[in-house]
Amino acid sequence: MMDRGGSESMIMNYYRKIDREKIQFDFLVHRKEKCDFDDEIESLGGRIYRLSSINPIFPGKYYEELRAFFKTHTEYTIIHSHLNTFSCFPIKIAKEFNIPIRIVHAHIAIEKIKFSDLIPSKENIIDTVKKLIKFRLKNKNRKDATHYFSCGDKAGQWLFGKNTEFLTMNNAIDTEKFVFDPIIRKEYRKKMEVEDQFVIGHVGRLDTQKNHVFLIQVFASIIEKHSNAKLMLVGEGPLRDKIIAEAKRLGVEDNVMVLGVRSDIPELLQAFDSFVFPSFYEGLPVTLIEAQAAGLKIFASDTITNEVSLTNDIEFLSITETPDFWANKIVKMISYDRIDNTSQIVNGGYDIISNTKRIEEFYLQQINS
Repeated sequence: MMDRGGSESMIMNYYRKIDREKIQFDFLVHRKEKCDFDDEIESLGGRIYRLSSINPIFPGKYYEELRAFFKTHTEYTIIHSHLNTFSCFPIKIAKEFNIPIRIVHAHIAIEKIKFSDLIPSKENIIDTVKKLIKFRLKNKNRKDATHYFSCGDKAGQWLFGKNTEFLTMNNAIDTEKFVFDPIIRKEYRKKMEVEDQFVIGHVGRLDTQKNHVFLIQVFASIIEKHSNAKLMLVGEGPLRDKIIAEAKRLGVEDNVMVLGVRSDIPELLQAFDSFVFPSFYEGLPVTLIEAQAAGLKIFASDTITNEVSLTNDIEFLSITETPDFWANKIVKMISYDRIDNTSQIVNGGYDIISNTKRIEEFYLQQINS
């Protein structure tokens, strides 16, 4: 579905900049409901087709719907799947219909299952089952694909194997949108009513992967050291109630702002003072590129690939450390000068203009060969 997740935002960054006179994206999604980017996709000339969600245990219904789709739509030369381990399902049927270019794209590297994952709780059991399915499916993606893409080395090696060649398609951003602007910062802090607050921010789906409960615990420790603080959580997901309950348990609910899905991420990043991202696992999160472009100090878990580090503004910490350890690190960086990191983002290869040209040339070469 084309909501405002990391990979979806990355796809849209490329779609907005690609020469749509030469290349047009259509979107095959696995949700019936309308999503955040749908109107923009259609305004840019893209078509959206909806199928049922994929049941990885019993994919028969999905296969039937996809075969019916390809029987009707014979115009496609390239299928570019962003479903990570689940890409094996559409790519299998695309091969049946002799679609010549079949791309599987890795967006995430899942950590190995640990003993703590087996502790019986509803969240642990569900998340562990999902992990087991993904580990079982990942090797199937090499079978029917013609090309392998990844957001970075760690994700690509996880999905395809260390000895498999893949093309890195950077999670590039429109850098100019995120450059630090003190005027926007002042206006947005006033709008969000946090003018005199120390604002810690996080952007990401409210799901187990992102480790929000630990983030709330870190924030509670920050409040003990610096009472004039706010935590802004941007995103939506199934753990919203659990996250709010943890904030209430620790007595910090009045200082936690759960903002839901937002379209004003560049402006919100201006309002933040610090960006905290303690995920259990990631691929190469585009939100950390955006936060660096905005000149923010970032504290991220060391499970995340250091490929994402393009500036001196990001520090990696272990999630095996205590919340108080994280809080001490964060509070020490309350005051600092925000700088323009544009050159570092561009030189690091994450500006959307050059990256779009590169992928455009790849698509055209495949189409014309």
